[in-house]
Amino acid sequence: MKRKGWLALAALLVLTGCTPNQTQEEVVQDPAESEARTVVLPSVRLDETYYSTILPYAESKSRGLVVSNMATKYDVVEVEKGLMRLSQNEFPTDQYYFQEGQYLDRSTISSWLARSNQTEAGLNPDDQGLTGREKATQAPVYLTHIVEQNYLVREGNTMKLGGVSIGLALNSIYYYTEVDYGPVFEQPLSDDQITENGRRIANEIVTRMRAMPGLAEVPITVGLFKQNSRNAIVPGTYFSYGVADNGGTVSNWAPINEQYVTFPTSNAVEQYRDMDTAFRNFKYNVETYFPNYTSVIGTGFYRDSVLQKLTITIPIQFFGEAEIIGFTQYVAGLLNTSFVADLPVEVNITSIEGEQALIKREANEETPFVHIYE
Repeated sequence: MKRKGWLALAALLVLTGCTPNQTQEEVVQDPAESEARTVVLPSVRLDETYYSTILPYAESKSRGLVVSNMATKYDVVEVEKGLMRLSQNEFPTDQYYFQEGQYLDRSTISSWLARSNQTEAGLNPDDQGLTGREKATQAPVYLTHIVEQNYLVREGNTMKLGGVSIGLALNSIYYYTEVDYGPVFEQPLSDDQITENGRRIANEIVTRMRAMPGLAEVPITVGLFKQNSRNAIVPGTYFSYGVADNGGTVSNWAPINEQYVTFPTSNAVEQYRDMDTAFRNFKYNVETYFPNYTSVIGTGFYRDSVLQKLTITIPIQFFGEAEIIGFTQYVAGLLNTSFVADLPVEVNITSIEGEQALIKREANEETPFVHIYE
């Protein structure tokens, strides 16, 4: 498989006056490539949770597939964002540069996602001769999408591929019909089913990638992502990951304890109770001040049972700029009195006309950032 030549061999550092605050690199390509490529490394990284990217930006070889293959728009975002987050365990943001996947193209991924009786490379179970119900119980589709991310490392004047991360999106529910255009039924897949088949598929993918030029020895991190149901308003999460080192496959898998929770919640689990009470009080104060609302919805992101961030969406009816300003100021003032100081909170105020205002309070920050969209 042909790959982007500028991923490979060497780089000559050149400082130029026409690109202030940036370092420009001229990259010498593989012998198979006829031309060198010039790239720019931005000198500013947003913070330690973000990777720097090489410019010009190289789009994924499978660009666009994620939208059609994932169950919800929430999973579309999280399957890529979550993979970048778990990749930081192996590829630190201060040492590696991010690039979208350049090895697995659309046709390769589509072929791998098929059933084994549909394409020779299909990774999902053979369903030949099975009815809808039989498919659901005997041969459900497990794998729905493959995300690839590349991580580049600079060694002196050399830029090279330092690692690859692969995210495997797995069904938690198999949807099927008994007849064409008939009612849709659901077959939940157990955690054991998802885990066993996810690991089996992961190592088959790693084995195939090892045969591709440039990937024989490079570390490959694989994350298993459990999709949520089609009707969910929060995304699924990665639940396990492993690393294939030294040209091999994954032998050890580590658990990932992440979860998205909607507030207010009917979940009576003790760990959510204090947050749910605080959110309900915040919601009550919003409703008391401003009755022209649709709903106030919160999404909490938990890692290792600890709340990392709260994101709130408030859809309102738009009656004028002055009203938006007054409402935004009021909500911003509620954050410090409603939520503990060390919790990052983001509030998005929207209307049918689009985004109206953004409020962000970082951990232990007394004054939140407020932006009202023109």
